[in-house]
Amino acid sequence: MNKKNQEIIEAFQFRHACKKFDSTKVVSEEDFNTILEAGRLSPSSFGFEPWKFLVVQDKKLREKLFHVSWGAQNSFNGASHFVIILARKKIDTVYNSEYITRIMSEVQNLPADVSDGKRAAYENFQKNDFNLLESDRTLFDWASKQTYIALGNMLTAAAFLQIDSCPIEGFNIEKAEEILKEEGILNSEHFGVSVMASFGYRASEPHEKTRQNLNDIVQWI
Repeated sequence: MNKKNQEIIEAFQFRHACKKFDSTKVVSEEDFNTILEAGRLSPSSFGFEPWKFLVVQDKKLREKLFHVSWGAQNSFNGASHFVIILARKKIDTVYNSEYITRIMSEVQNLPADVSDGKRAAYENFQKNDFNLLESDRTLFDWASKQTYIALGNMLTAAAFLQIDSCPIEGFNIEKAEEILKEEGILNSEHFGVSVMASFGYRASEPHEKTRQNLNDIVQWI
């Protein structure tokens, strides 16, 4: 195995869902900005980036979330950084939304005729290919699936930097969103909570990684 391939595998071997963090160790600003960049640069369907990253460092807010996030309680007790990833709702992700228009014109810098063609393809994709317009929840779940691409890249970037992490789904979505709304952080018309993640340094060594054999999960055709 060449050096680059080995470094990739070693990063994935290093990464685990850290259950206990060393509260005395803090991820540097430079390293954490790199982790955030890994999320920002992640791929998304049509390049429409249906996400937002909340970096929750406020202790009082963490305490409020602690009681509704059973899977994050160990992280709140020691992780250096805590992130909530939001997914955009139908109002932003439907093919004719103002958000999609802005992304194509101001971010992707597409000429009007190219934008029109892309919107038409996007409309067909949503209506016919993936049947995404049957409910608001369908579009939100589709956006949430994309946030997991960003999440995975952030976890991997952290592992390359020898920083531990933990992806978290152990929380009550309704209660977590209510707390964020009360704090004036979440605009629930446009966003919902998708997933959480913590970053820091392990307090103890993890158990040996267990996975199925490659031959059991890969079929060459």
